[in-house]
Amino acid sequence: MHVPDGFVDAPVSLATGAVAAAAVAVSLRGARRELDHKAAPLAGLVAAFVFAVQMLNFPVAAGTSGHLLGGALAAILVGPFTGVLCISVVLLMQAVLFADGGLTALGVNVSDMAVVTTVVAYAVFRGLVKVLPRRRPSVTAAAFAAALVSVPAAACAFTLIYALGGTTDVPIGTVFTAMAGVHVLIGIGEAAITALTVGAVMAVRPDLVHGARGLARPLELRTADGTVIARPEEPAAAAPRSHRRVLAAGLVAALALAGFVSYYASTSPDGLEKVAHDKGIDSKEEEHAAKDSPLADYQVKDVGDERLSGGLAGVIGVGATLAVGTGVFVVLRRRRDRAAAASVPETEAV
Repeated sequence: MHVPDGFVDAPVSLATGAVAAAAVAVSLRGARRELDHKAAPLAGLVAAFVFAVQMLNFPVAAGTSGHLLGGALAAILVGPFTGVLCISVVLLMQAVLFADGGLTALGVNVSDMAVVTTVVAYAVFRGLVKVLPRRRPSVTAAAFAAALVSVPAAACAFTLIYALGGTTDVPIGTVFTAMAGVHVLIGIGEAAITALTVGAVMAVRPDLVHGARGLARPLELRTADGTVIARPEEPAAAAPRSHRRVLAAGLVAALALAGFVSYYASTSPDGLEKVAHDKGIDSKEEEHAAKDSPLADYQVKDVGDERLSGGLAGVIGVGATLAVGTGVFVVLRRRRDRAAAASVPETEAV
């Protein structure tokens, strides 16, 4: 659903740019509360993983494909504020390095794909977790539903943006019907990927899943009739569990998906591309300013073998996204730690 340059006029592009900038600013502050010693490196990996999975277009209808948007997955794994930042980093890398998503439309894409999907998905997720049984399968089920809803929500948000600043004279009802219809199908794929990923992390390290925090209840000893007779004392604080294995496994998966599996992805246009072509929305599309980038269209320039070229581009993209994302989140965590240390009263510090 990457909106290219020329779909939306300048005033609305500037307005969505302001919305995106404000959302990122708010998220930078909010992410400080979410990023601890475990979440900071995980957040960088989440951004890289979303980048990799977005290269895997899957067929949803005749001549149409879809790909992960990632807002739900990021919000559930690392928190909604951090999730907005993860998807924003992915969109920035795609636009600047790979000419995917317009530069003048970056505000549109961040507002739609980073902010709308994350906010809607996390609201649905939290609402379901509160009413479902406090069990791990409930988290996975809530993740599925949240992701499923987030994609049509993004399609509706694009329709609203296009109604305000579309550059072609296409009836909004036509745009809405086409966008909502195909993105409901794409939402099913998004939901499956999100639920499988969240479920996989939950199976090995539920403590790393932001949306599952507080899920476990204290152990209690009960009689046959349910009366609590004792509550075991909590053991002495153990050393923090290393999460390096999870990070290593996630990185290997991202590199494999982007570097190898992406070659077998569907080559059909995605939902927005298909609707834009069929309905004439793309009649005023503009060439991307980075169309001559060495990595444009996810191919490494001057590498003749298509499979090798695409695989190298994917690996470079994963590495760049991981580096930028991890850098941002580590800086935010350090600022949080410094702020916490500065707030300690002098009497306590002595």
